[in-house]
Order: sequence, then structure tokens, then C-alpha cells
Amino acid sequence: MTAGEGLLPVADRARVRRAVLRLVRADGRAFTGALLLNALAAGAGLVGPWLVGRIVDDVRGGQGAGAVDRLAPWILVCALAQLLLARWARLVGYRFGERTLARVREEYVERVLALPASVVERAGTGDLTARGTADVATIGTTLRDIGPELLVNTVQALFVLVAVFALDPLLGAFGLLGLTPIWVALRWYLRRARDGYLAEGAATSQVAEIVASTAAGARTVEAFGLRERRVAASRDALEQSRRTRFYTLFLRTVFFPAVEVTYTVPVVGVLLLGGWLHQRGAVGVGAVVAAALYLRQFTEPLDQILMRVEQLQSSSASFARVEGLAQAPRQDTTRPARARAKMTGTPARTPRAEAAAGSLVPAGNRIDVRGVRYAYEHGGEVLRGVDLTVRPGERLAVVGPSGAGKTTLSRLLAGIDRPGTGTVTVGGVPVAELEPELLRREVVLVTQEHHVFLGTVRDNLLIAEPEATDADLWAALAAVGADDWVRDLPDGLDTRLGAGGRSTDGSQTQQLALARVVLADPHTLILDEATALLDPTTARHTERALAAVLEGRTVIAIAHRLHTAHDADRVAVMENGRLTELGTHEDLVTADGAYAALWRTWQGDADPRTTA
Repeated sequence: MTAGEGLLPVADRARVRRAVLRLVRADGRAFTGALLLNALAAGAGLVGPWLVGRIVDDVRGGQGAGAVDRLAPWILVCALAQLLLARWARLVGYRFGERTLARVREEYVERVLALPASVVERAGTGDLTARGTADVATIGTTLRDIGPELLVNTVQALFVLVAVFALDPLLGAFGLLGLTPIWVALRWYLRRARDGYLAEGAATSQVAEIVASTAAGARTVEAFGLRERRVAASRDALEQSRRTRFYTLFLRTVFFPAVEVTYTVPVVGVLLLGGWLHQRGAVGVGAVVAAALYLRQFTEPLDQILMRVEQLQSSSASFARVEGLAQAPRQDTTRPARARAKMTGTPARTPRAEAAAGSLVPAGNRIDVRGVRYAYEHGGEVLRGVDLTVRPGERLAVVGPSGAGKTTLSRLLAGIDRPGTGTVTVGGVPVAELEPELLRREVVLVTQEHHVFLGTVRDNLLIAEPEATDADLWAALAAVGADDWVRDLPDGLDTRLGAGGRSTDGSQTQQLALARVVLADPHTLILDEATALLDPTTARHTERALAAVLEGRTVIAIAHRLHTAHDADRVAVMENGRLTELGTHEDLVTADGAYAALWRTWQGDADPRTTA
């Protein structure tokens, strides 16, 4: 699936392998150190069985208890050395895992923030939530626990096999042959596991999406009596999740019993073959005992490896889903200037300087819409050949009935979506091709849907301009009429908002969003019912305050309250996806067309030519 189909991409095996190698190289010294320490620990663990074999041969040779007294302390020393080296290796491995997990999380956040809003909307929040929580947590478990354990046991298993071959190649070959059933079971499992776990992850995302959308639209569900439909959709999603989980459970119930039964085959085979060879004088009893102990010792790391391999299938599927974000369309392939400056120590460049270094730079602030057509996926055409020029510093109101295409036009003007045909440019540059940081300084879209982030009032405002002073913050709050209620808060700007702090109502949330716009200081501001949650008096005060603050800047207002159109320099009327009228309020009222009819309705059927 691709992002264009509404789902975020999933990385293939080759991309996952490259991503793993990239993460290993990023902390190569720790990885090499863990590998070396594991090798030393495995080497120390091989000495014990070899010494036991020596003791058996020496006792059979007539040396008596003296051989035991001489070699037994060395067994203890080697066991202690193995313990210390293994614990040291795990410590290094855990640190490697935590640092690598931090990199994975940082990359995930960067990639999510770089996703175009249209991609996020089509994919849904459930998929992003599942990838950022369940999938990243699975990767964390792998890096923190499974990875180091797998590394330890793999090195130990390899060393044990080499030791058996060193004792006697024939015994080693026979012991390895006894592992064939495990290899067959492993191949059967691996051919099916990745797809099974990917399907399980997708089903989990669907459950999260259903729950999130139902919770977000709870009032709508209640108002329209959609409870049974949402319950049915939830049950369908849960049933699909149950089926995928049962499938992966089936794979495990076949794989693990087959492996458990096979563990004893190499040990029994080596003892039988070794006894036969010893009768013919081809091998000593000590070598047979040591080989059997080695293969018995081999069982533990092999068991751990196979368990970790099973867990790796789940984490590999999770990593494929997390890494798949790298394949999604992105607005920017670099970090914002301030973030790069903070991490590298280099001076931050302004957005225009960033753009000048290799990106498109608008030549002026004029916005041109030429021959624009647009249709949403699985839907009809919403815009049909729209042509519009917005002059710098102009206040333009876009009005029209619901479904006329006003919001779609605002999304195109803000660079959120790309037109199907035609162009939307600012200063001659396609808006959708501007890098995010530069785009935010050029054009900002403010809708009636706003969010209060966990943190203080100051934190919520500094998102827009991290360098702003308290004086700047108070000025922005005053510009939107929010300074009074913020001053009444217990700690003013330092009052915590959201869960665990002070809650804000719809109008306060909207005012905070508008204050962020003031701080961002774009040259063009698009207001799509941005004051819809404010009462009419507050909304009018806020709009006039914003107009005063943004004097000389371009303001495009998607208006349902026609007093906004009355105050605008020009009014654009949208009907059925087309721009049907364009002019000043007075001109359009005089023309007695669609806008005049809207104005009469707004004014209660008064004469539009005599109403201020």
C-alpha cells in the first residue's frame, strides 16, 4: 500500500536491512565492543567442558583425584570470567540499545512532522498512533532486551559449534546434522511470520483508528444515532485483529514444539556415534564427553536464539512500519534551521536564507491561482477552473454556500494540497513546493480546529516563535483579546494547560491559536472560519484586532459571517466549485447577484444598498 491510497507505506526487507545497518554504524564502537566482549565470554565458557573432558581422560589414565584437584579451580575461574564478561557485554549492549532506540524515536518524530497534512489526513491518526506507540515500543524491547541477548547467544552458539568440530570433525558434522529438523521448522516459520505480523500490525492500526475516530466524533455519533454502526465497525475491526493474532499464534504453536523435540537429537546422536567410534579406538571418552557437554551447552543459546528470532519477526514487522514513514511524501528532508543549529553549533539561518541555499524563493508576496481544478479521492470535482489573484496587503473575503469549495481553495492556497490541474503560486513559486519553515513565514492557514499542547501558556505560544520574549507573547495575546483571561490565571504565562492543568474552552483555545499566528508573522493569513467558536461580539473584536496587527499584510478570510466580507477590500463568491463574482462589497451589492442575496439573508431581508 502507498500513502496515496490512504495508508502509510511499509518498508520492504531490503530497506529494513539498510536501516538496521545505518543504526549500527551510528554507534559502531559500542556495537563492536559488545561483540568483542560476547566473544570473550563465549570463549571463557568453552574452557569448562574441555577441562571436564581432560579430567575424564586423566582419571582414566590413572592420575586419580590429583587431576581433579589440579583442573577444577580453573573451571571455577573460567565460569567466573564468563559471568563477568557476559554481564559487561550486556551492559554495553543495553546502552547501545537505548541510544539506538532514542535515534529511532527522533527519526520517527522528524518524519511525522515532515509529512504533508494531506497525507496524515488520508492515513488517519490511528495508523500514526499505532506506529508511534505499539510499534516503537516493540522496537524498544528488541533493542533493549532482545538484541543484546540475541547477540550473546549467537556468539556462544557459534563458539560451541566450532569447539565440537575442533574436538572431532565427525562428531561435529553429526551434531550439526541433528539440527536439520530445527532448520526445516525455522524456514517454514520465517516464510510466513513477517506477513503475519505485518497483517497483525495493520489490524491493530485499524482498531486504533476506529476507537480514535469514534471518540473524537462521540457527539456526532450520539446526535445522529450512529451508535450501532460504530459498534459494528469496532467489532469488525476487532474480529480482524483477532484473526491475525490467532494466525501468528498458530505459527508459534507449530514452530516451538518442533524445536523443543529436536533439541535432544544432536546430544543423543553424538553419544551414540561417539560410543561407536570409541569402541573402534577412533576417539577418546573425554572427547565424547566434552562434545556431548558442548552440545548440551549449545541447547541453551540455541533455545534463546529461536525465541528471539520469533520475537524478531514481530519487531521486524514493527520496524518495517516505522521505517516505512521514510517512503511517505515529505515536505522537507532537513531539520528546521534552529533545530540544526542547536545540534551542530552552527548559526541558524533565516527561512529565506535557507531557501536561498538551494530551494525555491518567492519573488514577492502576490498569490496567483490559475485554472485550478481539484477533486478528492473517490469523490467528484470540488473546484472547476478557478482563477484568482490576491494582491499583497489585500483583505479578501471568500463567501458562498456550504460545499461551494471555499475550504478546499483555502487548503490549496496554504500549500496543504496540490491542485489536480492548474497552479497556485506565491511570488511565482508553487506554494506546495515551499519548504515548511519558509511556507509558515509566507502563508498560514488558521481553521476552527485548534489544539492546546500539554505545557504552559508560554510553551503553547513559543511553538510559533521560539525566540519571542515575554513582551512579545503579551503583545500577541493582547492582539487577539486573550491577555485579560491569561493574566487572571494563577501563574499567568507559566500556568499549565491541558491534562493535569487548567482546561480551556473553545474560544480560549482559538485565541491561543490566533496568538500563535501573530507571533509567526506571516505575510499572508488565511482564516477559514477561524473565529467560528467565538461569540459574535468577541469574534468581531478579534478580527478587527487581527486586522490592526496585520496591517499591510494579506488576509484571506473564508467567511460565513458577512460582516467580514463587508470589511474586506474585495469579496470572492464561490458557487459549485467556481468563482462566480469578484469585487468590492458595494459593487457586488449593487450588482444584485448571488452575493447581494446572501447579504439580504444575513441582514434579515433589508435593502442591501442601504445597509451599512
